[in-house]
Amino acid sequence: MNFIETKLKGCFIIEPTLFADDRGYFFESFNEERFNKGIGTNVEFVQDNQSFSQHGVIRAIHYQLGEYAQAKLVRVLHGTVIDVAVDLRKNSPTYGQHVAIELSGENKRQLFIPRGFGHGFSVVSETAEFFYKCDNYYNKESEGGIIFNDPTLEIDWKVDSDQIKVSEKDLILPTLNKARL
Repeated sequence: MNFIETKLKGCFIIEPTLFADDRGYFFESFNEERFNKGIGTNVEFVQDNQSFSQHGVIRAIHYQLGEYAQAKLVRVLHGTVIDVAVDLRKNSPTYGQHVAIELSGENKRQLFIPRGFGHGFSVVSETAEFFYKCDNYYNKESEGGIIFNDPTLEIDWKVDSDQIKVSEKDLILPTLNKARL
């Protein structure tokens, strides 16, 4: 595995070592020891989640607050997404900045998003199956979010405006400057 730290400290792109031949391929998608050594900290995942979405779906910037904050390791099993991590750590020099990474079933890249970050993605293929590991359990009372088209963040979701599909819940999220952090 190759670990590439993004411009946001603690947020890593992870490229697997792929073993391919005429029969297909094999790769190790997760190894706790290698993972923790690669990111330089100890993370223990406790929950796996999976979603399926159609082209144009944008899942806005979501996060968990306080003791329920979550680190995530995300990847795409099938299809292609633009995956976005936003630094919400108020004391960070990169507060309010984001990275947008193409993750696909083809490139097999993963993104590690540490606690204190928001996370969202858009589907740029016909469909996408998305998988992620979390290091803390979901708690509804601790959830927060930021609207996908926040003018401060200026995220390019790579989806034409007439094709965007956003949930009713995500359409009423606040902007970054009004979000509960």
